[in-house]
Amino acid sequence: MARSAAPQSLGNDSEPSIGDLVSQAVRDVTQLVKCELALAKLELRDDAKRLGLAAALLAITAFTGCLILVLLCFAFVYGLVTLGIWTWAAFLIVAGVCVLLAGVAVLVVIVKVRGVSGLRKTRQTVQEDLALLKRDEDAPARPAVEAG
Repeated sequence: MARSAAPQSLGNDSEPSIGDLVSQAVRDVTQLVKCELALAKLELRDDAKRLGLAAALLAITAFTGCLILVLLCFAFVYGLVTLGIWTWAAFLIVAGVCVLLAGVAVLVVIVKVRGVSGLRKTRQTVQEDLALLKRDEDAPARPAVEAG
């Protein structure tokens, strides 16, 4: 009589074998990795959209701002000259105002870029999953497969 190559459990038939448990663990870890990759893709897509929009708006604003700034600078210089300031001094004053405006624009861009999440959720869930795999007692218990 031929015997199967798979080891049979010695006890109850309702208990899964070691091979079944390992197979289930591999499936769970594979599913976990797939879910983490999907979460990372979603976060990166959102961040890319936010950065793309910020870059496009910054480019449009910079181009239009340059055109308007040139016209306003000449008007400002001629206004200062009309007030009796030497021409060279009026141009230096206007240049200083332009540097101040550029600094304000850079601050606005920095505030907008701070909204990028940097994969915060993915890092958090990966750390939780690694802690669970290491059987860390401080890690919160999570089901291997969520019902859905």
